[in-house]
Amino acid sequence: MKKVYLDNAATTYPKPSSVVDSMVDFMTNSGANPGRGGYELSLQSGRLVLETRRLINSLFKGPGPDNVVFTQNITASLNMAMRGMFKKGWHIITTSMEHNSVIRPLRSLEDMGLISLSIVNCKADGTLDVKDIEEAIIKDTKAVVMTHASNLTGTILPIEEVGHICTKYDLYFIVDSAQTAGTIDIDMKKCNIDILAFTGHKGLLGPQGTGGFIINERANETTSPIFSGGTGSRSHIDTQPDFLPDKFESGTLNTAGIAGLKAGIEFIFNIGMDNIRKHENMLLKALYEGLSEIEGMCIYGPMDYNKQTNTLAVNIKDMDPSDIAFNLDNKYGIMVRSGLHCTPYGHRTIGTYPLGSVRFSIGYFNTMEDIGYTVNAMKEIEKER
Repeated sequence: MKKVYLDNAATTYPKPSSVVDSMVDFMTNSGANPGRGGYELSLQSGRLVLETRRLINSLFKGPGPDNVVFTQNITASLNMAMRGMFKKGWHIITTSMEHNSVIRPLRSLEDMGLISLSIVNCKADGTLDVKDIEEAIIKDTKAVVMTHASNLTGTILPIEEVGHICTKYDLYFIVDSAQTAGTIDIDMKKCNIDILAFTGHKGLLGPQGTGGFIINERANETTSPIFSGGTGSRSHIDTQPDFLPDKFESGTLNTAGIAGLKAGIEFIFNIGMDNIRKHENMLLKALYEGLSEIEGMCIYGPMDYNKQTNTLAVNIKDMDPSDIAFNLDNKYGIMVRSGLHCTPYGHRTIGTYPLGSVRFSIGYFNTMEDIGYTVNAMKEIEKER
């Protein structure tokens, strides 16, 4: 049976061979902890980590390599940012297209009585009117936290415009780039982003267990670490170092994962982000056009390739999305995601709650043959209905 992987919004697969090779090379020929020794292998690991910080800072036009903090995933990054920054009495604004990695920490802080929260409703196609963000601002508003693109519909949200609003009202701006990092250009300075959270295992083509955030000096001044421990620096004192990145990096880094992440980002630079985007857009267009011909097909989102990522959410009338996903996998070897996709507010916004949807998410290594095969499979599933 042919195998077609279309769940790249969850994690990209396959990875470039260089990612695997880099991780194996590190584990085989280096393997030492960075910043924990003066011997050559430890120094090699330190150089690897520093080079990766430089690549990430360059990719996102950040304030500097030392401002790049590594974590195990974007959920950890967002929690560290919000729990470390937000103070009692703050009012926070977010959107209705957020992933639970944003909504749940915010709800937790709200339940603790620390913050108050406003969730700005997006339109039925997942798009956001920036005026609604501005209208939600009150005297206690201190920050906006939002995704760059929906993991459900792929809708790209206007972070540059929101960033300008944040600057106008002196608000902190935290961005979740899980669905866009590596495929859509992000300029931290141009978008006035204070903290950009990223994950390594999606568009950056690295392994699971990698991620981080980039924090500017303004946000750093008001953000405290939520973890403390060994950093390999200032070991003679029993308080956490106050300088970046050690302030936020306690314990042993996933250096093998960082080696893979470095290779993934180098792959992106070599291919070109624009070329990756063009390839995925071409396939998305073919998928949309093919699926739109199927009777009873409901397609969600902006349906504009310039306004969304590589993700397409659909349903077939009178069919459970989990049954569609099961048949795609069981009969055709096509791997997709069904259900609520960790974004219940997103499904309420587009009108698919509580049933959910079937989500197709294309990656750089998919082909036009994959798309044609998938469209034909969906046509046969609809006929059997």
